[in-house]
Amino acid sequence: MHEWALAEAVVATVEKIRRENGGRPVLAVRLRFGELQNIEIEAFREGLRAGLGSLPYGPEVFLFLSEPAAFRCRACGHEWPLAGVPEIGEEEREAIHFLPESAHVYLRCPGCGSPDFELSAGRGVSIESVDLEDD
Repeated sequence: MHEWALAEAVVATVEKIRRENGGRPVLAVRLRFGELQNIEIEAFREGLRAGLGSLPYGPEVFLFLSEPAAFRCRACGHEWPLAGVPEIGEEEREAIHFLPESAHVYLRCPGCGSPDFELSAGRGVSIESVDLEDD
């Protein structure tokens, strides 16, 4: 399960930040999940619980934020969200979720019609912030 490996990496990173700051208590960790990352959140939560073990904080400090998928045209610079593309059906939308590169088969820039665009948001997982208790 890649969710567990991802959860382990998040916990290790938060622990490194906590240790580098004198072991101060963790108040909140904001995680941003891209719409196209295809993470099973409940499996990720289970991985967090397992990875936290005897650490002095629990999974309740983790806040989950979503980043919608968006594209940027290389030809004209126009940006648009995947949610803003009404002309594609559910099957095509699902294909893009599983294989984001397939967007080039189904989409064109709504600004100029170019097939030359990039995924500008909505992929990946990142730690947006780690809030520690003040001394």
